[in-house]
Amino acid sequence: MKKNLPVLLTGVIVGIAALVLTAFGNPANMGFCIACFLRDIAGALKLHSAGIVQYVRPEIVGIIAGAAGAALIKKEWKAVGGSSPFTRFVLAICVMIGALVFLGCPLRMVIRIGGGDLNAIVGLVGFIAGIFVGTIALKKGFSLKRNYAEPCIDGAWMPVLMVILLVLAGLAPALFAQSTEGPGSMHAPIILALAAGIVVGILAQRSRFCMAGGIRDTIMFNQWGLTLGFVAVIVTVLIGNLILGKFNLGFADQPVAHNDGIMNFLGMGIVGWGSVLLGGCPLRQLILTGEGNSDSAVTVTGFVFGAALAHNFGTASSAKGPGANGVVAVIACYVVLLIVTLANVKANKE
Repeated sequence: MKKNLPVLLTGVIVGIAALVLTAFGNPANMGFCIACFLRDIAGALKLHSAGIVQYVRPEIVGIIAGAAGAALIKKEWKAVGGSSPFTRFVLAICVMIGALVFLGCPLRMVIRIGGGDLNAIVGLVGFIAGIFVGTIALKKGFSLKRNYAEPCIDGAWMPVLMVILLVLAGLAPALFAQSTEGPGSMHAPIILALAAGIVVGILAQRSRFCMAGGIRDTIMFNQWGLTLGFVAVIVTVLIGNLILGKFNLGFADQPVAHNDGIMNFLGMGIVGWGSVLLGGCPLRQLILTGEGNSDSAVTVTGFVFGAALAHNFGTASSAKGPGANGVVAVIACYVVLLIVTLANVKANKE
């Protein structure tokens, strides 16, 4: 049990951070959502024109910076890359489209569960189903090949650019779009959000915290260590919401959520399957980016691009539910995941 304490601690701190950030301004049940935050950053960079989701989220910068600092101190920072980068970019687009159909990443999914949102339970079932399909692919030999050592500058670009982005947002806010209403206008103070991100980044880097990785390891190896962190987030948020009187059990009237069960299931199914193929959930990709992995930096870029596509082409859901374009996008993403899976399984058998 002692070896699982770092993961449990990370889960508890992530849950507390989500509650605190929500109390100080972040949208309800969205104290920490990697997909939502990257979507807001895409909007702030004017990559999409959805006026209600545009803001440079300091939490993202903090997570990457915290992971980078922890990796450097522990001498684990290493610039690596070259493992099917463009395939990862395409997979990241699919994962983001799936997340925005559901309206949240795996981390927000468990935060929503802790808030009483039963739609997120449906999403969790889809997430597990997607991970199960991904584990079948791994057992059949799926791999995006190994990565290679690269010049330090390759691994440093994304962390440095993210810091520059946050500095520019503070010094020259007119350069960026910023929501005046909707989720993008709701945010905790910059210093608090940045500090929370840094703490989560440090702890997640040390514990190897990963939402998809925990369920994958449980299915494949009967190893429950990472899954305990997953559970710790839910329990912490649940207790916090009960204490604060914010727990709202049900399917209807949940903040920034819809109750289309089929699309919630299918959207998170894409996230689960895609995350296994990528080797980690969106949060884990941010941590790996901080550690110098340029493939994960490409993946994070794919998330941002996917968020822009989702809003520019109307595939993202709203509180009213998914639109027709969202249904088409989900089908397309499953086709892409299947093609990538079969192509790489076949390539690795030859």
